[in-house]
Amino acid sequence: MSDSTEVMGSDEVGGSQVRTGLGVLHLFANPGPGYAAEEALRELKQCETAGAQVMTASLLGHHAQVAVMALHQDFAVLRDLQAGLSRAGLTLVDSFVSITEVSEYSQHLPEDRKRPRLYPVLPPEGFPNWCFYPMAKRRGDAFNWYALPYAERERLMYGHGASGRKFSGRVIQLVTGATGLTDWEWGVTLFAKRPDDIKDVVYTLRYDEASAYYGEFGRFYVGFLADPAEVLARP
Repeated sequence: MSDSTEVMGSDEVGGSQVRTGLGVLHLFANPGPGYAAEEALRELKQCETAGAQVMTASLLGHHAQVAVMALHQDFAVLRDLQAGLSRAGLTLVDSFVSITEVSEYSQHLPEDRKRPRLYPVLPPEGFPNWCFYPMAKRRGDAFNWYALPYAERERLMYGHGASGRKFSGRVIQLVTGATGLTDWEWGVTLFAKRPDDIKDVVYTLRYDEASAYYGEFGRFYVGFLADPAEVLARP
């Protein structure tokens, strides 16, 4: 661009709302000094009143005690939730910002199958176990995902999807796009019937070409969904 103030691709007035899909915020936190559970719960309720879907998980392991996942079209609503939870005394140790999307390899799907990916209704009933991890595609000298022809990438992703579909009824997956929003390219949220369903699906998918040669993964967070009042009262 010749001018740093040039607007790219649109003459619309800007705003904090996502054009298509929903903004997704994952927050991972521990209670800090002066933590007030009732105030934190109030902030969650305010976010829900603003139209957001909000869910909470009690986490296992030492990285964080609580996870909060919220979806809303307006990033400003998600930002207010983040600030409110911090004011309530939750200390953030990690976070992830992303947007729901339909993969470029799934554009052929009918609209009734695209919509649940763009506008999911969460959490799914009967899938209380929860996992989140970030991922990206490798851009190394030997294996560079972005140097592959589209047809080859499509083939690899079709095989990856076929492996995942073997876990239908055990695991529900939401993949959200994060390129330009975080250090990673996608966020993967898993909802599972049982804890070992999470282990099984991740292990199985590691053997797909798309993951074995081109996948890079960040930290995994795992826990179980519960009512916000319960999660926030005993973080």
